[in-house]
Amino acid sequence: MSLYAQYSALLDEALDELQSEGLIPADADRKAVAVEPPRDPSHGDLATNAAMVLAKQARTNPRALAEAIAPKLEAIPAVISVDVAGPGFINLRLSADAWRDELKTILRDGENYGRSTIGANERVNVEYVSANPTGPLHMGHCRGAVVGDALARVLEAAGFRVTKEYYVNDAGGQVDTLARSVHLRYREALGEDIGDIPEGMYPGDYLKPIGELLAAEFAGQYADAPEAEWLELFRKRAVAAMLDLIRHDLGLLGIHFDKFASEAELQKEGAVDAALDTLRSKGLVYEGALERPKSLDEHDEWEPVELTLFKSSEFGDDQDRPMKKSDGSWTYFGSDAAYHLRKAQSADHLVNIWGADHAGTVKRVQSAVRALTDGRVDLDVKLVQMVRLFRAGEPVKMSKRGGTFVTLADVVREVGRDVVRFMMLTRRADAPLDFDFAKVVEASKDNPVFYVQYAHARISSLKRKAADAGVELDAAADLSLLDDEELALVKLSAQFPRTVESAAMAHEPHRIAFYLYDLAAAFHALWNRGNDDPGRRFLIENDPQLSRARLELALGIGQIIRSGLDLMGVEAAEEMR
Repeated sequence: MSLYAQYSALLDEALDELQSEGLIPADADRKAVAVEPPRDPSHGDLATNAAMVLAKQARTNPRALAEAIAPKLEAIPAVISVDVAGPGFINLRLSADAWRDELKTILRDGENYGRSTIGANERVNVEYVSANPTGPLHMGHCRGAVVGDALARVLEAAGFRVTKEYYVNDAGGQVDTLARSVHLRYREALGEDIGDIPEGMYPGDYLKPIGELLAAEFAGQYADAPEAEWLELFRKRAVAAMLDLIRHDLGLLGIHFDKFASEAELQKEGAVDAALDTLRSKGLVYEGALERPKSLDEHDEWEPVELTLFKSSEFGDDQDRPMKKSDGSWTYFGSDAAYHLRKAQSADHLVNIWGADHAGTVKRVQSAVRALTDGRVDLDVKLVQMVRLFRAGEPVKMSKRGGTFVTLADVVREVGRDVVRFMMLTRRADAPLDFDFAKVVEASKDNPVFYVQYAHARISSLKRKAADAGVELDAAADLSLLDDEELALVKLSAQFPRTVESAAMAHEPHRIAFYLYDLAAAFHALWNRGNDDPGRRFLIENDPQLSRARLELALGIGQIIRSGLDLMGVEAAEEMR
């Protein structure tokens, strides 16, 4: 059990005592009670908001309740002082031995340090990427891929059961356009001069290999045939080829899905009809017309059309949403509702990682999930902002229309998987991210990828140097030799488990990257003091006991960095080249 979990349990015991004494009601809700580092380290080692949370339920003021809680906490052997601050915050200061014991826990637990059971084995479906199968993945898709995959790793570390899913939008008009574009390349492969790619078709050269394969298989059978004879066949072949390309490119990032769900199959199986019937049985579907779009002025022509509408406005959406078009075909929303119902049948929580251009659809899909599951399953949507590419400070020009863009595979091959994955998590997902090809491989403090990896490489070098110097790596270390400055790194290391839990519960894997940078910075600062004062170095000649203690500290930090990088899908560097 990590230190924060241990003191949360001890606080619970103290609150149980107050409850038995009648100072706190038996049904008091403690869910918001937390044990965390104080914002100002000078205030102590741990802080709790217990009195602030429970005072109203206890019908007293927070400070009075804090004064009642404090003696219970003072009785804990490792607590050397308890202070009530401000309106009722409680700050604790722990003995140095408590932190030395935590370093031993880090070293003993190894890669399991930071893993928890807070998820209680609940099922979470994380859907991410889900790009239309019409071309290679670009850097916008890359960011969503990394955020989703890292979140899945963090959720698993926090004790959730995770399904990683990719939704294949293979039922809309875009895949028909893909099939027609492939047909052009098929005719080109047969020797026909197809000229410029017509407006509205997919112009990229990535379709040429598919056209060549079809030409080799069918020769000229479909060159002049009516579209009805080849459209479905070419659509299936093109989508399959695009999914193979997408799987390959994601594999370059070390990303693999548990499931690929097909929109076309969903419709074919009648799942959308079933979802509509479910909503209809709840009285949540009706035939009607949408209101006049606000974007139109009074002079614009507009005629209301009767549609099958879902009462999404009853669940927090801005207006009711159509599930069927006037021609009887499904809307995107209709398929989305059925898809989310399918996911919800085997999950307790749904998480979608979407591009920011999907912001307008969040409320309607969340409304559908609430209605279809009677609120049993929650849907959290994380919107991922764009990635802006630069070379030496200059924007990289791309044209989707011209078929010229930088693919995920291009970037991974140029700078490496670990660099790409780490950089995608150096900003909140909802903030734009700049990716400069020169800066991301720069050996400087300003490059977080290098800075964190360099910390781990330094620690790895310490272990090698210690072995060369004859320091016994397996001997017991006297951790009482570590001073307050060194124990401060243990205190920061001890925050790793709660960082993992908070990242999991908030669905924000970037918190791991932020934490690792802070830990690396603290380690580098301690290391650099040895450049000015040889007595501050980790390995001290002729002082094997102090060297051994400091080596234990470094190894503990190295384990935290290694575990954190693993959650990000990044391999820890043993040395920097």
